[in-house]
Amino acid sequence: MPRSLRFLPEEDTLFEITNRTLQGRFLLVPSDELNEIILGALGCAQRLYGVRLCAYVFLSTHFHLLVRARDAKQLAAFMAHFSSKLAREIARRTGWSGKIWTRRYQAIAISNEEAAQVERFAYLLSHGVKEFLVEHVRDWPGVHCAGALLTDRYDEGTWFDRTQEYCARHRNESFSARQFATRETVILDPLPCWQHLPGEILRKRVAAIVEQAEVEAARARLDQGKVVLGAAAVRAQSPTERPALHRRPA
Repeated sequence: MPRSLRFLPEEDTLFEITNRTLQGRFLLVPSDELNEIILGALGCAQRLYGVRLCAYVFLSTHFHLLVRARDAKQLAAFMAHFSSKLAREIARRTGWSGKIWTRRYQAIAISNEEAAQVERFAYLLSHGVKEFLVEHVRDWPGVHCAGALLTDRYDEGTWFDRTQEYCARHRNESFSARQFATRETVILDPLPCWQHLPGEILRKRVAAIVEQAEVEAARARLDQGKVVLGAAAVRAQSPTERPALHRRPA
């Protein structure tokens, strides 16, 4: 089946990027180690290719990014670098020998209309609570941009240079776990429609979106008689397991 072409309606387009793990396995199950690796890979790819990130969230089975790219080449180079590095690191940690991603990542262009941009932004921010995994957005134990957006700080991670490690082993040299590691920072930009707003106003808008997501999730749990899974149970999932299949009643 031929791949669909990447289309940029205009220069500096905002995209929602989505990629999912093979068979929906929990290969992205949160841990301190994986969180550090994800942020390091994301920060390095951003630094090398110059894309602007507006939001990001990583659940156990998939991730979403809001990315501003000036052209298709920049977006493709950024995603190739990030996705391949993350896939190798996941395989290294889990021992999974097959494909990591179920398919090529999906990139959907978002219009310049404020309503469209804010709707997708709010959708990303609601992850963690809308699936009944945690009660509050900032309780999610994995990588989520909400903390950085609400506190006006940048998330940091670590890039591990596995090529340098391989060369050192080949020379029979001993090295520490972080000898060939560098810190990387993930820089967040406002949505294009909000880029004129001061930081204080931006944080208030993010807080309002997060609060609304939490209220709606709590109402949905009450209506359905459900409780959250909880951060500890999320972390305890096996990376190679698959979510339970839910069949509709006949």
